[in-house]
Amino acid sequence: MALLPILSYPDPRLHTVAKPVAQVDARITTQIANMLETMYHANGVGLAATQVDFHERLVVMDVSEERDQPLVLINPELTWVSEETQINEEGCLSVPGIYDGVERHSAVTVQALDEHGNSRSIEAEGLLAICIQHEMDHLMGKVFVEYLSPLKRGRIKTKLLKQQKQAEQA
Repeated sequence: MALLPILSYPDPRLHTVAKPVAQVDARITTQIANMLETMYHANGVGLAATQVDFHERLVVMDVSEERDQPLVLINPELTWVSEETQINEEGCLSVPGIYDGVERHSAVTVQALDEHGNSRSIEAEGLLAICIQHEMDHLMGKVFVEYLSPLKRGRIKTKLLKQQKQAEQA
């Protein structure tokens, strides 16, 4: 397994729409293992393939307290969303140190393949529902800051570009 570099906003590659995974094979299994290792190492609860510059519909997550219940979604599709929504504070491994409120559906049902290529349907609410929607946005080329006002988004972009420049000079 290997740690993968996580793209940072406003990297234009974060806006790439992911293509479906054609086949769950050794290449995908290796990618899953690397993404899980990367997510756990970065203390994240979810990671979309887009964030590691792999533009196929693949998401890993683990919202468990013990961080021992990895969930893999390949080619995920929302089949149902609740009418009820809620605003929750979200963060993102591609937008380090930034947290803000985003409105999401309170509950969702997602259909996807697991790491073995088996079809599964998951009913989710709470943090899992939020995480599924957040990570699926990445697969569509959307970062959570795009839900924020243009002013906030501009400030975040400026702050992160400044941090990246300082890190490059260090």
